[in-house]
Amino acid sequence: MALTPVLLLLLAYCLSGVSSSAGPPPRSFTSLFALGDSYIDAGNFVTMATPVAPVWVDKPPYGMTFFERPTGRFSDGRVIVDFVAAALGVPFLPASLANSSDDDVARRGGVNFAVGGATAVDVAFFERRRLVPFKLLNNSLDVQLGWFEELEPSLCNATAESSYGGGRCFSRSLFLVGEFGVNDYTFLWTANKTESEVMAFVPRVVRTIASAVERLIVRDGAAHVVVTGNPPIGCSPTLLTLLRRTSRPTSAADDDDYDHIGCLRGVNDVARHHNALLGAAVVGLRARHPRATIVFADFYTPIRRILENPNQGGGQ
Repeated sequence: MALTPVLLLLLAYCLSGVSSSAGPPPRSFTSLFALGDSYIDAGNFVTMATPVAPVWVDKPPYGMTFFERPTGRFSDGRVIVDFVAAALGVPFLPASLANSSDDDVARRGGVNFAVGGATAVDVAFFERRRLVPFKLLNNSLDVQLGWFEELEPSLCNATAESSYGGGRCFSRSLFLVGEFGVNDYTFLWTANKTESEVMAFVPRVVRTIASAVERLIVRDGAAHVVVTGNPPIGCSPTLLTLLRRTSRPTSAADDDDYDHIGCLRGVNDVARHHNALLGAAVVGLRARHPRATIVFADFYTPIRRILENPNQGGGQ
């Protein structure tokens, strides 16, 4: 698959046609801050996991199509946040845990706090209930938000909008929150939880995300936030492999567990429920914070369209 045009198409779909409060056009943003998981991680997973867990994204073929070397991204090239940065005219975001010889310069255009494998809900929830057979990295949404707040004083000095004087430090920054939830639900699915049990967990995940967004706005002064929904994770090779049955019908159309393109119906039902609740939460956040621009970015629909019509948008 030709990755670049597909990602560009995906980005255009995600951020088009959304309603929000009035805000500056993209060219007026001076910095970008990202929190999330492997969809946008720029190297934090490698830094966190190297001493304690197997690492694979620091080796070829990762990074081969753009950077020509592994960068810690879970991709053969760029990830979505890189395309957002390019559209805003800011440099690719440094991973927050990466060392830099000049941190202020490196962070002037923003910072990427995302970590592959990150959850919305605190990792202790999954460990205490033995939902995972291994020790998780402490990389949840709340942890990433804490990293941002620890760096906030230096970030305020480093970001370009500080030179304008007056107003809040991050008034010209764009915050990308997510995606979150995929790993939370994956841990439940792979622990043999039923669809109804996973569905019952969705409100907790959504409340955690909404609370973090509100904290960014109220405590940290974020004025422009993009909150991303879940993709159709029932189509992901990971879950299709982990949840496959030993005896599967020869035709996906003959099996109620799979839809017409071979994706897991129940898993995608959870993703759609997550997106519906998260979209409603964003509407509520807009009502409570009318001076902030809060956008819900739909990952599910464009990815589903690409999977159903792979020849569109550069697929082969």
